[in-house]
Amino acid sequence: MAKAIPRIGSRRNGHIGSRRSPRRIPKGVIHVQASFNNTIVTVTDVRGRVISWASAGSCGFKGTRRGTPFAAQTAAENAIRTVVDQDMQRAEVMIKGPGLGREAALRAIRRSGILLTFVRDVTPMPHNGCRPPKKRRV
Repeated sequence: MAKAIPRIGSRRNGHIGSRRSPRRIPKGVIHVQASFNNTIVTVTDVRGRVISWASAGSCGFKGTRRGTPFAAQTAAENAIRTVVDQDMQRAEVMIKGPGLGREAALRAIRRSGILLTFVRDVTPMPHNGCRPPKKRRV
């Protein structure tokens, strides 16, 4: 009887996933979503694959403090810290949402030393879209 071929990547031999060494990313896209309750900063490569992310909630802020500009600044710094180590020099910034953390996150990104090629506001604007709910009668 032939010997069974061991499966590569099975849980039995302790190897669950391949941990690749961090690859060099010269150019990326930084997405900032600033709502009134939270700010999420996502750093992707030019194809849209997520490299790192952080939010005000993941940085330890709870409740109302997540919507503050300081929480957005902290989230932006945490998201960018890993990609600066991967030698990202240039980035595009896409800002979405009406929150207080918009300017604070952009200020933190500018301070990080990454050269910004452009900053674009991609907040969705309705062209008189959905019908509003009927008026409330009490």
